[in-house]
Amino acid sequence: MTKLMASAFVSATLLAGASLAQAEMHGDMHPQVWADDQSVTGGTVTAEKVTADSNGWLVVHRTDESMKPGPVVGHAPLKEGENMDVTALLTEDVSAGDHLMLMVHSEEGGMEPGVFEYTLGAKEDGPIKMDGKLVTETITAQ
Repeated sequence: MTKLMASAFVSATLLAGASLAQAEMHGDMHPQVWADDQSVTGGTVTAEKVTADSNGWLVVHRTDESMKPGPVVGHAPLKEGENMDVTALLTEDVSAGDHLMLMVHSEEGGMEPGVFEYTLGAKEDGPIKMDGKLVTETITAQ
């Protein structure tokens, strides 16, 4: 009886792993941002990892204690799937203690593919949502 249960467990584990790998290969992964507080003295901010379900952008917004996205201060392109060490050049000075919101934006609605066209509140290259929520990670500049 225990051999049968162990065999069923191994089979279920292998099936779960295979379907997860298949989901990742077919772009069925959920968009997400992984980033930590960091120094921005070099004029950049880096997310350790970003997953995207289509090509788009990692956009850096200013924010504050309200955690609402403010003006854009940087961006970097994303490819569909897993993106490692995504670095955005900051377009203005950011001081230690400033809060930055790293957000996944789409490549849809713009006039030119591969050209970042978003301005705060615009539809071009706008933010994506998962389950009605923006896909973000907020960090503090060091």
